Amino acid sequence: MTADRAILAADPELAPLWQAIHDRLSAGNIPADIATVTVPDLAPGAVAALRSWLDTPAQRRRGRTRVPHTDRGVKVPLHPLLDTLGLTTDALQPLVEDAVGRAVVNRKHGRLAAAELRQALTRYADARLPNLPRLRARLVSGADEETAAELRRLIDALASITRHLPHKPARTLAKLAHDHAGDPHYFDPATGPGQRLITALAELADRPEPTRPDHIRALLAEHGIIADRLSATVLLYQVRALGDGPIDRRLNEATTPVALNLLDLTRTPPRLAPDPLTIVENPSLLEAAMECASTQPMACTSGQLRAVDHVLLQLAVDQDVPLRYAGDLDAAGLHIATAVQQAYGATLIAMDAALVQAAGGLPSAVPLGPLPNTTDPDLADRLKETGRVIYQEHDAVLTRLLDPTCSQRRSSPRIQRPDGGETAPGH
Repeated sequence: MTADRAILAADPELAPLWQAIHDRLSAGNIPADIATVTVPDLAPGAVAALRSWLDTPAQRRRGRTRVPHTDRGVKVPLHPLLDTLGLTTDALQPLVEDAVGRAVVNRKHGRLAAAELRQALTRYADARLPNLPRLRARLVSGADEETAAELRRLIDALASITRHLPHKPARTLAKLAHDHAGDPHYFDPATGPGQRLITALAELADRPEPTRPDHIRALLAEHGIIADRLSATVLLYQVRALGDGPIDRRLNEATTPVALNLLDLTRTPPRLAPDPLTIVENPSLLEAAMECASTQPMACTSGQLRAVDHVLLQLAVDQDVPLRYAGDLDAAGLHIATAVQQAYGATLIAMDAALVQAAGGLPSAVPLGPLPNTTDPDLADRLKETGRVIYQEHDAVLTRLLDPTCSQRRSSPRIQRPDGGETAPGH
């Protein structure tokens, strides 16, 4: 018989058969080489149809079939089926593409092409980056046709920027990225190329790849590469200094918070007085400290720790300045607190179960979300009971952090509401 290909392709009971053949063709098999196809989950109606087409009367009388059930599914002889349906092997691929609804893509050819591409990129990387075997292996491991051009650009830029190290005189990372990659932000540390540059420098220096921002900048500096030292700042308030350098004088003369950048802290670092230094997460805490004329030394990291924050914290540790840390009671704040505590031995304050209790029933309107596994169990339990974040702007936090007299100065007159209740101004 000569079957209608459109009817065969549209038959829902035969769909598993066409899908199985489609998979074989996509795996690189050609129709002439496929003797049988095993089809899982083939419907009884489809099995009956196939047997009616393929089994002879003698086979039926003897209980035999050319379409047997196996442990993996129903086994279908392909070429006898094509002959019975009056189809050629050339017609098989269009049939299964119509039935499945997508073209056959030879994955074997794709794998071969990808392997050849990786080999070509490996040879290219070997020639351009001969002294960086670990980096080369990482670069080409996930290469494909879509990323090949960008990968060659990265290899060229890395080869160019690492050809003469250390750079003398030292150059900014943005300038080097502009000159060697055509984009001043190409090697920013947070980007993929920037991370590969850090990997390259660590391999050349034969040391573990750094992860802390200040360690990354130190590695760059060793090779004559200056990462951004000016834009990120840390705020210091009421911090006394014992030296006579320019930063010491700025701190001692200031009546408001002083913004210090990475250059300030590395080129002319201050000699800090040994007073306990309270590190807070949010600038609003310094505003509150100014409002009540607090005299305690404070510094603000403005959220996640950057290189400038790490440099200040390490400076304090090196100069025997006791550190205290307070952050928001949410996942991010608790992550930062753990990092400061573990890396610099800071004492955590206003980040305990007692603070949650003091915050009362209205900590904030923001849902809490998952907490880090490192969270103190008592604190975690109390926070989960409230289900809300406690931010540093909460009065309970401010009262705990600032000088005792500050809580009295910050007390706001209560305003009578029309409903007879009271509220603070601005709420």
